Amino acid sequence: MASPSQKKSSDDGPVLRPHEYDGIQEFDQRLPNWWLFTLYSAILFGFGYWFYYFQSNIPTSDRAAIAHMIAVKEAKELEALKDLNDENLWKMSRNAQFVEAGRAVYMGTCKACHGDNLEGGIGFRLADDGWVHGSTPMQIFHNALNGIPGTGMAPQGGAQLGTQKITQAVAFILSKHDPKTMHDIPRDQEPTLKK
Repeated sequence: MASPSQKKSSDDGPVLRPHEYDGIQEFDQRLPNWWLFTLYSAILFGFGYWFYYFQSNIPTSDRAAIAHMIAVKEAKELEALKDLNDENLWKMSRNAQFVEAGRAVYMGTCKACHGDNLEGGIGFRLADDGWVHGSTPMQIFHNALNGIPGTGMAPQGGAQLGTQKITQAVAFILSKHDPKTMHDIPRDQEPTLKK
């Protein structure tokens, strides 16, 4: 029979187990119902979460969700391209708000190759009226969007800048030009190449 110091009855308070280690006795009580409910709920939630996300194939994967968002964005950009033409790009280049937004895009992305003042450097000059790869606003837009194969001009479309920012940058570049004086020139006449 346990001594009174080893075991108390439930009428006197908590029930203690009969053993003792370093003066510490262990409770012999049932866990509270709220605690058991929380434990079992967490176990059920964990099993349900595991089954739903890793076994059932019901939700879309992260890759599929990202691919869907990219497709939606590209569809919107293609929709915006329907109204994009030389005339609209020239109009944008005369709008101060478009030009200022385009200046910010140009300074952040284009100036490293084409210079602070469109004077050229690694890339061709954009300040003069002679253009090697097309002198119309849409040609300039497509060169920025798709890049120029065989040169250092990488495509800026898609995740890099997107249609809107490229349109703004082209508007900024066109704001420095007169539509009547822009013309195509052969590559060997590009002033940036003459050093």
